[in-house]
Amino acid sequence: MTPTDSRRSVVPPYLLRAVAAASGFPRAAEAARTALASLALVQTPKHEHLVAPRGVSGTVDRSPQRTISDARGTTTLPGTVVRREGEADTGDVAVDEAYAGLGATHAFWLDVFGRVSIDGAGLPLDATVHYGQDYDNAYWDGSRMVFGDGDDEVFRRFTIALDVIGHELAHGVTQYTADLTYQGQSGALNESVSDVFGSLVAQYAAGQTAEQASWLIGEGLFTDAVHGVALRSMRAPGTAYDDPVLGKDPQPATMADYLETTDDQGGVHTNSGIPNHAFFLAATAIGGYAWQGAGAVWWDALTSDTVTASIDFAGFAAVTVDVAGSRFGAGSAQQSAVQDAWRTVGVLD
Repeated sequence: MTPTDSRRSVVPPYLLRAVAAASGFPRAAEAARTALASLALVQTPKHEHLVAPRGVSGTVDRSPQRTISDARGTTTLPGTVVRREGEADTGDVAVDEAYAGLGATHAFWLDVFGRVSIDGAGLPLDATVHYGQDYDNAYWDGSRMVFGDGDDEVFRRFTIALDVIGHELAHGVTQYTADLTYQGQSGALNESVSDVFGSLVAQYAAGQTAEQASWLIGEGLFTDAVHGVALRSMRAPGTAYDDPVLGKDPQPATMADYLETTDDQGGVHTNSGIPNHAFFLAATAIGGYAWQGAGAVWWDALTSDTVTASIDFAGFAAVTVDVAGSRFGAGSAQQSAVQDAWRTVGVLD
């Protein structure tokens, strides 16, 4: 790990702490303690502000350019290359799921927004699987995706959920666009943007409308031993899990329950439930395919010069309302849906 590690993990520290304290899941508890220790070592990112070119040259390779490596149970990155772009399935489910997930995410950004890879300029997509022993997380480290295998008591392998892959790669997109500061409300927006586009990647791959989508993040990650369906719910924040051992999903759906805390960079994984819910409300009110409605608005906002790295919920909400008017027309049903969504969650008056 380097001093410039900008690790963005999908499993929040509060959930890992609950797993670490779970006496009924000894293997999972040990795995969670290891995952927590790795998060504690990560320093505040010091990378330069990275902004990709808005326009893409016709010479850029528009294929995904995927490389999957195998850490073989170690924490040494990148590991041994086991599959490159265009090569056949290996038979290793984690390798092949990672390869397919990177491809589906690349296809989403290219087909929907004309963006070639996460930097907009054809950045190769690298991933490492089988990271650590029973590692209970997946993360984007600023340059590659890293997947743990889970502990098989609480968590399954982290390549299993396409929205998790889409979520983590969306951290890369944010890194190359608004570069939202990973602290407080801007940090919660950073996490929410990843949930939004992670969900849209999965919806696009499945051909689902906003009404058909589950709006769950990390569905399938929990084993059958856990009373829960996912890490987070955009439809109903705070309801993704309610387990006698792990506790209850703590995400708020509105500003009335906003959590003031110094934990988790100021509650970035918790308070992200509020903008997540606003997106869900806007997307379902607009209807149809969410990437064509609310998703397009959020993309316009993320790439707007008006969105600063330290923007708060209210500032981001105002930008989404403005760009919805620009894209769909002032006073349009789409603009009203976006504004009403932010009002419902208590961000706008």
